[in-house]
Amino acid sequence: MPAIGRDAAPTTGRDAVPPACEAASLVAAELMRRADADRESTREAGAAPTAERRRSVARCRRDNAEALAVIVRLHGWPTVEAVGGAASTAALMILLHAPDLDFRLRCRDLIAQATADGRCPAVHLAYIADHCAVELGEPQFYGTRINPVTLRPYPVRRPQTLDERRRDVGLGPLDEQMQALRAHG
Repeated sequence: MPAIGRDAAPTTGRDAVPPACEAASLVAAELMRRADADRESTREAGAAPTAERRRSVARCRRDNAEALAVIVRLHGWPTVEAVGGAASTAALMILLHAPDLDFRLRCRDLIAQATADGRCPAVHLAYIADHCAVELGEPQFYGTRINPVTLRPYPVRRPQTLDERRRDVGLGPLDEQMQALRAHG
């Protein structure tokens, strides 16, 4: 991961970049690079599944999670406000693939606070909350996690109000998500 600090940025004149902006820019670029690497290794493993490619995906995700943990420790959760929408979404993708449940739970709480403060989209909280709930063996809140074997959602808390909760965070009805999944499956 590149060093994050003010040394790389001009400090005087019209090209000067405030240190906070420089750090945010470097963090954003790193998150995007790492999310792209995850997508590429996953694509390669899907195209020609081998034990080595599966290990490569696991290694990429572990390394990405370690880098995200450093970013979170130094800068807090990478919110849309701090790093931009694409980089914040990349951070969420990295988090969803992180192998350490305790880390995902800590970040879920950071995302919940950022969402409450308006610094992170509610849909980010929906995805990580569901991810953590399923990993803990609890019903999910928003129906974002689909069992890859059955192609049906993992159990959902209060299914009668699910689509209302989904709408509140910017997701469409679950039936639409399932139709799209079947169409692309």
